[in-house]
Amino acid sequence: MKGIAVAGSILIDRINEIARYPEAGELTKIISVGAATGGCVPNVAIDLKRLDPALEVRALGKVGRDPNGDLAKNTLSVEEIDVSGIVEGEELTSFTEVMSEVGGQRTFFTYPGASDGFGYSDIDFDALDVKMLHLGYYLLLKKVDEGDGELILKEAKARGITTSIDLVSENSDRYSLILPSLKYTDNLIINELEAGKLTGMDPEADGLEAIAKKLLELGVGERVIIHERDSAILASKRGVERIGSYKLPSGFIKGTTGAGDAFCAGALLAIYRDKSDKEILEYATVSALGALRAPDAVSGMTDLDSLISLADGLERL
Repeated sequence: MKGIAVAGSILIDRINEIARYPEAGELTKIISVGAATGGCVPNVAIDLKRLDPALEVRALGKVGRDPNGDLAKNTLSVEEIDVSGIVEGEELTSFTEVMSEVGGQRTFFTYPGASDGFGYSDIDFDALDVKMLHLGYYLLLKKVDEGDGELILKEAKARGITTSIDLVSENSDRYSLILPSLKYTDNLIINELEAGKLTGMDPEADGLEAIAKKLLELGVGERVIIHERDSAILASKRGVERIGSYKLPSGFIKGTTGAGDAFCAGALLAIYRDKSDKEILEYATVSALGALRAPDAVSGMTDLDSLISLADGLERL
């Protein structure tokens, strides 16, 4: 088995630039309109393929029979990502209307669409000849959250496929929905807020190391990887590794969209290559630089060697 399959959310971001957000009952003019693919599958899959162009990457998800679905599949195909695992459903392709004020805040209206119905029955496991399967974003996929995520991971594990998951940051009490899936999760890749919500622990008071160890106790099989602004930590049965974030020069960060997905892609590539725990964190933090140097999720991403060269002149916190 070879390659990595990325499963989960596929959506289109429709970006509307406006002068200002209107009050209720008011009208405002849209200055420009753009569209881009988003969600775990496009972001992580494209990042993986650009980090290692020789890597076989497969996309698994659900879109509608509509132009947005065609756009998502075409975008991935151009990157030479296998889209044969993307199925079409009756719902429209998931999308988010982004109202972006010039020089100001962005407001989001999302339609859950086809991705909400993605689940176990949409995956042809007999044709899924891969070494690793990554499933994200939990808490954004209705069917996955309601039990299909656990079924997908269990089936993958039974077939000898290494599993990993991530989730979205949600201020709710729904994190308990994820706990049954942890026993079929080899690698959990999350941020400090999500880690705290999953365990009911305070990242500042209890510390990330204690939280990571707790998540191993809750069932994660191989590694818990937690990233925050200033550092990242990895806990496994071999112990705990921590690495500082890069000190970035003024003006380096053009945007933070997709930085978590880029970190995740770097970690997955290192795990795929059987790297050490420390090297996994190094891959992940280097990969995040690709997202930070561009305003969107993937246009700043390039091959791993180029990002390592970029990082050579940077210090860590």
